[in-house]
Amino acid sequence: MLNISFRQLRVFTEVAKGLSFARAAEALHLTPPAVTMQVKELESQLGLPLFERRGRQVTLTTTGEYFLVYARRLLATLKEADDAMARFKGAESGLLSVGLVSTAKYFVPQLLARFHDEHPGIEVKLSVCQNREQLVALLQSGEVDLAVMGRPPKELATRAEPFAAHPQVFVAAPEHPLAALDHVPLEALVNQRFIAREAGSGTRNVMDAFFRDHHLSPRIAMEMPSNETIKQAVIAGMGVAFLSLHTLGLELRAGALKLLDVEHTPVMRTWNLVRMQSKLLSPAAEAFRYFVLEHAEAHLQRHDQPLLAHGTINPPAP
Repeated sequence: MLNISFRQLRVFTEVAKGLSFARAAEALHLTPPAVTMQVKELESQLGLPLFERRGRQVTLTTTGEYFLVYARRLLATLKEADDAMARFKGAESGLLSVGLVSTAKYFVPQLLARFHDEHPGIEVKLSVCQNREQLVALLQSGEVDLAVMGRPPKELATRAEPFAAHPQVFVAAPEHPLAALDHVPLEALVNQRFIAREAGSGTRNVMDAFFRDHHLSPRIAMEMPSNETIKQAVIAGMGVAFLSLHTLGLELRAGALKLLDVEHTPVMRTWNLVRMQSKLLSPAAEAFRYFVLEHAEAHLQRHDQPLLAHGTINPPAP
């Protein structure tokens, strides 16, 4: 056990994250044989198998599941030590680890690019999670410094700081009958086919709450775990969708989708920057926190207001 390296732990946790040696190799900028070798050396040190391999399918053994808990704990402790040392160097170097829900991937990289221009010495690691549960797990394990999400987790002791409005809207194909209406009453949505995000996603939770508040029962024709797939289905005329305005810039400008002026929309929520209360941020993470709180709202307003005006919906009052 004393000969186990942090490099081996990083490789092991990356393979366990996606249950794929190939994806781990890509994420770590290693070759697949190098990843396989690191895992084999780790298993040799432990004297126990960590993965079960059946063809291309990889699963964690019971031993692997237990060891993953300790491996993440060790790596989190190492990250805390690295952050502590970084405080002596200042905010111009170090590693910044940011996690985000998939809807935020449409604007966070732009903010990170601007941040990197101001702090070129800071290395950035970005983790895009398909759902909220994955992001909460990364926060809890200490694998990300900061998380960009809508609804902060109540099940963890976190600190959440709202930084920008998050409009959510109804869209349809330009040829859809509702797209011809200047104003869409709520009753017109009742018999529509909805293409919705999967249950438990932030967007789906907001949509369900909207219909519940207005005593309507939408007809869910399909559930999809991807905003991009939903947009393509709506463009193809398969139904109506409820999505974040931040995911729709290209399609609305190109005329591939039409914003619907549905009563009581846009539904306004907020984006939050979330961190664990017990976590002391590194200078790099603290610098990014200040950057987001100072610049993100104006950045998103520049994105949102032309899109809302481009459709038939009046922009929300500032």
